[in-house]
Amino acid sequence: MTIFLGLITPLIAYAVITLLHAIIPTRRVTGYVTNDTTGEVLRYRINGRYVLVVSILLWFVLGYTNLVPFTWLYETRWWGLIGAVIIGLVYSLYIVLKFPPVRGSFFADFWFGRSKNTQYRDGFIDAKVWLYLVGAVLLQLNVLSCAAFQLTHVDQINPGFLLACAMLTWFCFEYLIFERVHLWTYDFIAERVGFKLGFGCLAFYPYFYAVALWFTADLPNPGIPTWATVLIGALFLGGWVLTRGANMQKFRFKTAPERTFLGIVPQSMSDGKYSLLVNGFWGGSRHVNYLGEILQAVAIAAAPGYFGIWMVWLYPLYYVALFITRERDDEKICEAKYGALWGKYTAKVKYRIIPGIY
Repeated sequence: MTIFLGLITPLIAYAVITLLHAIIPTRRVTGYVTNDTTGEVLRYRINGRYVLVVSILLWFVLGYTNLVPFTWLYETRWWGLIGAVIIGLVYSLYIVLKFPPVRGSFFADFWFGRSKNTQYRDGFIDAKVWLYLVGAVLLQLNVLSCAAFQLTHVDQINPGFLLACAMLTWFCFEYLIFERVHLWTYDFIAERVGFKLGFGCLAFYPYFYAVALWFTADLPNPGIPTWATVLIGALFLGGWVLTRGANMQKFRFKTAPERTFLGIVPQSMSDGKYSLLVNGFWGGSRHVNYLGEILQAVAIAAAPGYFGIWMVWLYPLYYVALFITRERDDEKICEAKYGALWGKYTAKVKYRIIPGIY
């Protein structure tokens, strides 16, 4: 029975999160991308922060009343992962087979997807908003379950482990707090919905991102110096400032180009049709937000203090591989879109990800 319940746990979680997304009132906001058929700017229902808070309250009530143990998601994590993998595969097949081919190979279509912007009931539910929402909320619940296990089963509590839990909690909260800003990011502009995005959000995102916690939740305090833990926390904060600052500066420039951001007067290059930021966060490198994401991942992996457990480093290594390939794809898309302006921009902003290095 435990195995079966563990397998269906992500399905139940996704159903509850989807229900909350549907019933919690919210206003619709305009995004950046347009409908391929009508040319109209797409509108989205954004209520992720409220769904996250209510989901955490439900998790707490279920644990407090002993209906579902606080540690359930951690203790059944492997079965939950298997269940999430099945859900991710089924959804990916469904969303790909529903639309006509866009590439010569089915496997390429399956991996990258066919539909860019799938919405249901006139935008009541958007596939990308939903995918990132259910992935973020289940990730947060997994993090809370890991923290509960550490606090209730380990004699020597590891402050660094709890710091890693806090970092991932902030990661989930701040994404959904700034949910609208992400409508202007690569994922919503360029990605199609297939295995990469569907499986990624339904299985990979909520389970793999917490990999450092999986392998250290049952371990005691390793005794690393307090100053080292503080430095790791500062590294995470610095990475967050780069990522959120860059995304917010771009969002402000796209929606109100005449306004400053953090006192930075926007400077741009233009060909009369398109404009590209060349100062502030975006003056250092063309994808400085990716650098911030990688730094945050390194901090999360390092925080528990078990540097010799190689599994904890899978998360930042994945980000390095992801962002280097994504950056290459994004460069091709931008070169095709902006033409000669992109050449002038890359001559001005020379570095791809790491200012002064790469």
